[in-house]
Amino acid sequence: MSFSLYAATVPSYQQILGAVSRLLLTAEAFCSEKGVAPDDIVQARLAEDMHPFAYQVKSTAVHSLGAIEAVRKGVFSPDNTPPPETFAALKTRITGTLAAIETIEAGEVDAFIGRDMRFAFGDRHVDFTAENFLLSFSQPNFYFHATTVYDILRWKGIPIGKRDFMGKLRLKK
Repeated sequence: MSFSLYAATVPSYQQILGAVSRLLLTAEAFCSEKGVAPDDIVQARLAEDMHPFAYQVKSTAVHSLGAIEAVRKGVFSPDNTPPPETFAALKTRITGTLAAIETIEAGEVDAFIGRDMRFAFGDRHVDFTAENFLLSFSQPNFYFHATTVYDILRWKGIPIGKRDFMGKLRLKK
């Protein structure tokens, strides 16, 4: 079996972003049912020095679709734009990300293998191959931020479990 960069990245982005999308719906419903101010979730942080929930959600988009877009350009830089500040805006960001990921062709991603890729931040940079950037930098970041989304919701008392994080599994047909 040959290695497919597409198979190693894009289907997992779709699976976990789908789960993040459903977690946003669950969190919004929880706020409505329990009378919790949405901002109590959207701005929640696990620790004072961590970014809030909204940033974590945004970062799942940045380290999936944003990573693919960066490889197309050959450079990735941190996204310092403010995250969406409402459930509606967060849902729109994830829905748009999923829609854009649906259009990505396997052949395009597989053709990235061996390309030069740079992570640039300020005057500094780190050079990668495209596949090492996606698999050793962006993909771990993607899972970190998705897990933090889940963790904040659990910490806030939202009744979710591991299946909610896992999303729709890719079963044998």
